[in-house]
Amino acid sequence: MFFVYILYSTTKEKFYIGQTNDIDDRLRRHNSGQSLSTKNGAPWKIIYTIQLNSRSEAMALKNKIKKRGAKRYLQDINFEYQL
Repeated sequence: MFFVYILYSTTKEKFYIGQTNDIDDRLRRHNSGQSLSTKNGAPWKIIYTIQLNSRSEAMALKNKIKKRGAKRYLQDINFEYQL
């Protein structure tokens, strides 16, 4: 089981898109500064997750979201979120 997730940083006002098989651990690592790409944006908040069956499916969706942009992707799927 794998997850694609979208995080939002209230301090940087930016989105981050990722994939993992352990969403709780991954969020902890993002917020503790253990991930170089997100250490300056903490605290991060999960605003969207989707569960997939394989890493290849997760990677494909993650890449699709990155190409589209997190905000636009969420609008396309009519997903409402609060920042």
